Amino acid sequence: MPIVAVEKLSHRYAGDRLALREVSLGVEPGEAFALLGPNGSGKTTLFRILSTLIPPQEGSVKIDGLDLNAQPHDVRTRIGVVFQSPSLDKQLTAAENLRHHGHLFGLRGDALRARMDELLARVNLADRAKEPVSRFSGGMRRRVEIAKALLTRPRVLLMDEPSTGLDPAARHDVWELLREARQREGVTILLTTHLMDEADDCDRVAVMNAGQVVACDTPSALKERIGGDVMTITSTDPDALVLRLQEKLGIDAKADGRIVRLERPRAHELVPAVVSAAPELVDSVAVSKPTLEDVFLRLTGRKFTNDRE
Repeated sequence: MPIVAVEKLSHRYAGDRLALREVSLGVEPGEAFALLGPNGSGKTTLFRILSTLIPPQEGSVKIDGLDLNAQPHDVRTRIGVVFQSPSLDKQLTAAENLRHHGHLFGLRGDALRARMDELLARVNLADRAKEPVSRFSGGMRRRVEIAKALLTRPRVLLMDEPSTGLDPAARHDVWELLREARQREGVTILLTTHLMDEADDCDRVAVMNAGQVVACDTPSALKERIGGDVMTITSTDPDALVLRLQEKLGIDAKADGRIVRLERPRAHELVPAVVSAAPELVDSVAVSKPTLEDVFLRLTGRKFTNDRE
């Protein structure tokens, strides 16, 4: 059975704004599962419900077999949560942050100390356990956040935009920690993200748009839906280029700003014909394999942007 099971979940905010519309999905034990979508897609609302910050309004949510509406306290004992905004007390040391979190969950004595020592060593902060978190970099603080979330040995680790504000090296460190947590403790990871490469590192991805799950599959299976390569052509007159490609080559392409885009198997073989059909309209041509951003465009008809709140 899925360790996270969401069935026909809907949620409205004040003003009758529908944030989620009959969302259904299942996350298997031990998976790394991404909720991928731009701002306004509903992924943050879904995260808040899964982390028990807000109750479900319509539909059902079960985590590790426990109903979120009927057993919210029991659910909290099965999950660890890393929020996008830091939840550490910067005036406390790394060890003190973990200790106080453990006390909230009834952990005491030698068992708590041993677990703290183990996790601080795993996040490479054992030698700085007694330093105030205020002295730490963003990447180091995120490592403390992950250690804190894993302290209670959760079945599911929920992470909201885990790489936000981190440099590439810190992002790499975070993902190494997550891989180790999956291998050593079998924890299931469910995260929200708007970063394509982050979603690519997950076992499965649920693509969200306007409060709905528009697709859910492995990253490779989602990209196979494109059915070939992606060609992008920069043009001074994209609308004229679209017409020329249709008239001379029978190709249906779409213009977006100065970019003309088309999808084709073995698209690199088509480059000479495209340039010959409209040499005065083509500034540059690029051919690439499909990305999850291309998948989002195909599924929704719009570009993946974060301009909506």
